[in-house]
Amino acid sequence: MYRVLVADHLSDEGIAILKAEPQLDVAVQAGLTGPVLAQAIRGFDGLVVRSSSKVTKEVIDAADRLRVIGRAGVGLDNVDVEAASKRGIIVMNVPGGNTISTAEHTFSLILALARNIPQADASLRRGAWERSKYTGVELYGKTLGVVGLGKIGTEVAKRSLAFGMQVVAYDPYLSLDRARQLEIAMVSFEELLRGADYITVHTPMTDETRHLIGAKELALTKKGVRLVNCARGGIIDEQALAEAIKAGQVAGAAIDVFENEPPKDHPLLKLPQVVATPHLGASTEEAQVNVAVEIARQMADALLGRGIRNAINVFSMDAETLKIIEPYIRLGEKLGLLMAQLAPGHIGEVKVTYIGDVTHHETAPITVAIIKGLLTPIVGESVNYVNASLIAAERGIKIIEAKSSEAKDYANLVAVDVLTNQGRTAVEGTLFTRTDARIVKIDRYHVDVIPEGYLLIATNLDRPGIIGHIGTILGEAKINIAGMTFGREEKGGAAVTVLNVDSAVPKPVLERIKTAPHIQDVKLVKL
Repeated sequence: MYRVLVADHLSDEGIAILKAEPQLDVAVQAGLTGPVLAQAIRGFDGLVVRSSSKVTKEVIDAADRLRVIGRAGVGLDNVDVEAASKRGIIVMNVPGGNTISTAEHTFSLILALARNIPQADASLRRGAWERSKYTGVELYGKTLGVVGLGKIGTEVAKRSLAFGMQVVAYDPYLSLDRARQLEIAMVSFEELLRGADYITVHTPMTDETRHLIGAKELALTKKGVRLVNCARGGIIDEQALAEAIKAGQVAGAAIDVFENEPPKDHPLLKLPQVVATPHLGASTEEAQVNVAVEIARQMADALLGRGIRNAINVFSMDAETLKIIEPYIRLGEKLGLLMAQLAPGHIGEVKVTYIGDVTHHETAPITVAIIKGLLTPIVGESVNYVNASLIAAERGIKIIEAKSSEAKDYANLVAVDVLTNQGRTAVEGTLFTRTDARIVKIDRYHVDVIPEGYLLIATNLDRPGIIGHIGTILGEAKINIAGMTFGREEKGGAAVTVLNVDSAVPKPVLERIKTAPHIQDVKLVKL
């Protein structure tokens, strides 16, 4: 008998599926969180939550039997996935359950923003009749800029095309061929900011997307632009947005998500040009039933040995095989993450080449891990080991796998080559021992990099004092260097410098390094 704790409000249809399994003992205690959840979790094999319950490291450490955590929805902000993975606990979500609901809510907010519907409704209820005050604008002929053209962004784009809008999108993980099939023009981020009448964001919340649209980006937008955020709070800098609205640069905004929820004394909520809702993107009867039913089925199947679906931290394979190739899987995901942050432009093709001892094992899961890592920065929690290849195919990304048993410099090697509309980028990695992973090549430069934490990667000319100068700048910013390596083809020529640093490097510090003598470019990568 397996025990399952439902610690959040879940639709009756999902509860019924769990209780219909004779081998499952289901306890429903909605509203558990913090120390109360940590105390309650002991003795349970499965845990089901939505967004209210926070599955922290403390909760996971308190669990004595926990095998599976199921999130009835997409986002995993409330689950400490790393802590669960270290304990060998499967974490699964429902990637597509909220797609239509969120897309429809986004478009509802676009319409409400264009026609001042909430403001006019409130005015009429106060007894006023202010027709001229709430004159709106048409959507027909306007340009909608979509940042992140995944499932939700694509559904929003389809609806806007039906309204006669022109759609442009920024998404480096969508091939140009796929964009043409969708009748959507792919543009650079700056072009989208400058040309769109409406901007809607549909990316995950990551270090790369936090404040993706801030004061600098808002200054580039067309005067009178309107912004919509139904994705994650913090993708748009809320304080900067409020200031841009006050200044007249932005005509209005529609916000469903906030950096801190619920928001208190928030500047955006004091502006009449803002339409706001309390995180309702997934709040439809249909969406709640969909995610409840799906997570219940996934939880039952995982606990009863019928297979694992939509797990974001394990593969669906037997334990013995997983044990053998797991170090390569971890290396592959790191290589994909690195490539995602290095390769500029729209990805069209990914070639993975396996050389040496690694070819003696099943390599398909390693390729999937690479693709998952590559897609994670833009797709976020909705990509996992099960659906990574499918999402890549949907985005028109071609995957090529090749093998060579003849080892050269290393006993085993995993090489990843990505082709975009701006050229090729290549990285290579190896295992020195079963667990000692290294990145050994970036483009044409041989390096020796531990693929963990934050990497500062600079392209520069090989001149005396470069590393010392970078070290001085980081030292003044109180950023510690944990390791360093550099590669060059010839003395005095082009080179690459890679530093492992203990913390994130703020943008002003990156800019200072970038403007230093002989530095051509610098990027901060998080692995």
